[in-house]
Amino acid sequence: MTVTRPTSAPPTAATLGELRATDYQPRSVKAEIRANLLALLAAGENPWPGLHGLDDTVLPQLERALIAGHDIVLLGERGQGKTRLLRTLVGLLDEWTPVITGSELGEDPLAPVTAASARLVETHGDALPITWVHRSERYAEKLATPDTSVADLIGDVDPMKVAEGRLLGDPETIHYGLIPRSHRGIVAINELPDLAERIQVAMLNVMEERDVQIRGYVVRLDLDVLVVASANPEDYTNRGRIITPLKDRFGAEIRTHYPTELDDEIAVVRQEAELVAEVPDYLLEVLARFTRALRESSSVDQRSGVSARFAIAGAETIAAAALHRATRQGEDEAVARVVDLETAVDVLGGKVEFESGEEGRERAVLEHLLRASTAETVRRHLRGLDLASLVAALEEGGSVTTGEQVSAAELLDGLPALPPDQGGEGDLYDAIAARLGATTTGTRAAAVELALEGLFLARKVGKDSATGVTTYGID
Repeated sequence: MTVTRPTSAPPTAATLGELRATDYQPRSVKAEIRANLLALLAAGENPWPGLHGLDDTVLPQLERALIAGHDIVLLGERGQGKTRLLRTLVGLLDEWTPVITGSELGEDPLAPVTAASARLVETHGDALPITWVHRSERYAEKLATPDTSVADLIGDVDPMKVAEGRLLGDPETIHYGLIPRSHRGIVAINELPDLAERIQVAMLNVMEERDVQIRGYVVRLDLDVLVVASANPEDYTNRGRIITPLKDRFGAEIRTHYPTELDDEIAVVRQEAELVAEVPDYLLEVLARFTRALRESSSVDQRSGVSARFAIAGAETIAAAALHRATRQGEDEAVARVVDLETAVDVLGGKVEFESGEEGRERAVLEHLLRASTAETVRRHLRGLDLASLVAALEEGGSVTTGEQVSAAELLDGLPALPPDQGGEGDLYDAIAARLGATTTGTRAAAVELALEGLFLARKVGKDSATGVTTYGID
């Protein structure tokens, strides 16, 4: 989960009396979020770091919902950044917030909500110790599962407290669940339809009346919590649904979507992928185009979507393939190449749901769309570059061998010699490297390999692929 680290030291007030001497005033969590969001917008700062492609659609709707003080449910297919968006909300809370030291629900020293905390304030007065809590501790997240219980979310009677002699009707016999414990904070429930309907019913009072009902007892707590949730629209028929009364409790229902622009798709991959080797931008572009092509393919079940994690996992896989090659071949740098894209196809097929009529053709569909995505990327980056001299060299009997375990130096050493360009400075290989920003042995090899694959896809040269080895030349 995303963690927001402290950027400043907590205030020094350590007692209720010292807190009263400051300008601190209690306010609801929704008022706090509203004020901080408006302040960021007024200052021209981005409240949503790390989110791409949602600026003109989802984020304005979300901002209006937060300003209105609404609880929110995000609806969208898998991998559309719903969870990341929910986690970003914590950045709109005050960095430090005072709580009664030892309070089970993190109560405001100036506005306690439980009888026990009210007694502490009455007993200790201005000497009541307080603690400052960072905003990262005011966000709770629960992945809804069918076995989630009322006790998990709302609470239950604690038998140990009953054994101590308290009466069942005593509010202090209750062990509170996640939502009450998120008092003065944000609680996020992922995959809300997976909650059994009876559990959703238990949330109704918390969402509207803000009280807690447990085993027939009504515990009046002035709970202050922002409830946010995520759901996949397909879940309404596959696994469950959000019951109508609970949907009505959410003030805003916001639809998310995949990035509409290619550059945003690439930015998501670059941001989220943990790459163990260098992956040139154009290979990330191939993966982004590949992902988008799958989302548009009639062979793919679009109801389940194609997650952004598909391209992220692909980028991590080809980076791993590059590091594997560099380690075995003793290379100083590990750079992913076109040949590594094939390793991604080997492991990514399981992340895509195909239509029932495509059984047995899954691999062919993936390879076809990957070739199309590679061709589009080559056209974008090498458009206008005359590759005729390379084609001519291959027509004269030359060939280029690459593969999963062919080092960059071996690939470059095996290239056919080409005449210098018309300006007399370098040859076509230098021009390809310059066009793609390749300055090292590894990146130059990757750039030339992209050009060779482009020539093959344009049917200008042949390609022979055996186990682990690929040879470009003329058929």
